Amino acid sequence: MPTLHRSDLPRLGETAYQRGMPFGPEGERVRVLVALGGNAMTSPEGSAHPADQVRAITEAMEHVAELVAAGHEVVLTHGNGPQVGNLLVKNEIAASVVPPVPLDWCGAQTQGTIGFTMLDALEPALARRGVDRPVAGLVTRTLVDADDPHFREPTKPIGRYLPADEAQQMIDHGQHWEDRGDKGWRRVVASPEPREVLDLAAIRALVDAGHVVVAAGGGGIPVVRDADGALHGVEAVIDKDLTAALLAKDLSCDILIIATDVDHAMVDYGTPNERPLEFTSLAQMQAYAADGQFTSGSMGPKVDAAMRFAESGGRSIITSLAHITDAVDREFGTIIDTSPED
Repeated sequence: MPTLHRSDLPRLGETAYQRGMPFGPEGERVRVLVALGGNAMTSPEGSAHPADQVRAITEAMEHVAELVAAGHEVVLTHGNGPQVGNLLVKNEIAASVVPPVPLDWCGAQTQGTIGFTMLDALEPALARRGVDRPVAGLVTRTLVDADDPHFREPTKPIGRYLPADEAQQMIDHGQHWEDRGDKGWRRVVASPEPREVLDLAAIRALVDAGHVVVAAGGGGIPVVRDADGALHGVEAVIDKDLTAALLAKDLSCDILIIATDVDHAMVDYGTPNERPLEFTSLAQMQAYAADGQFTSGSMGPKVDAAMRFAESGGRSIITSLAHITDAVDREFGTIIDTSPED
């Protein structure tokens, strides 16, 4: 395979998709944002042991390297749920000794840890394919609205269940916990709407310079802007797929891939009529969503993010990590398009 250099990359400006250009090996190279799900960061059993994370990320980067080797511009975002979960357990165990680390700090720490691990795995994966492309990771902030209603009524459960006395210790540190009956108490936090990826200019500059960029991990570090313009972090969790859709739009990406653990989104899931969705219009996907086909605890947020990007004029694809190159070059997965072919 010939070596790809930064000078080989197109300057897309208006996306190839918006210009009606073809995709695939015979078409124009495209700019792709890949949102990696949590399954790409842990073992198949869900273990977040550091060695398991390294192995999982190394395998994930092999698939990403294939996409880069196909000639496409690639931006990566990722989940961080298991990693933040580990930090929360450490917070709880050490709460009587040191103050708990706030969620925005947890997000920043996991962005750094996951980001450098991805870079360390991606560089040799590209080298093995004869691809000369620089890689970069960026700790990224995402602006949310201080008046977002989710701050008034937090509903996003995170972390493990605790008995009442241990939960009370965390409540004394200012956290919000709810009694979940026999399971115990669980922390609940805000999940506000992402409004702006504040480090967009830096991400764009790196992508335009030919880098494969890891950014906005975990949806970005949640920050709000005060009346005087100052920024500060807040205790919240941003949906990483919603931020991915926002970032893909603002980077003029042609394609948003939401990489999960299934090849396709399904309708009538768990029934005799269950079937995979392939090439689907935005209007049809919206109708399926309105019909309650996608649950909030599973495929719902992914479909929501995919539809948002399709509404902006791009192409969204939901598929498994192993098929991300097929998704771009051979139209594999659940493809959401504003004007699909019959």
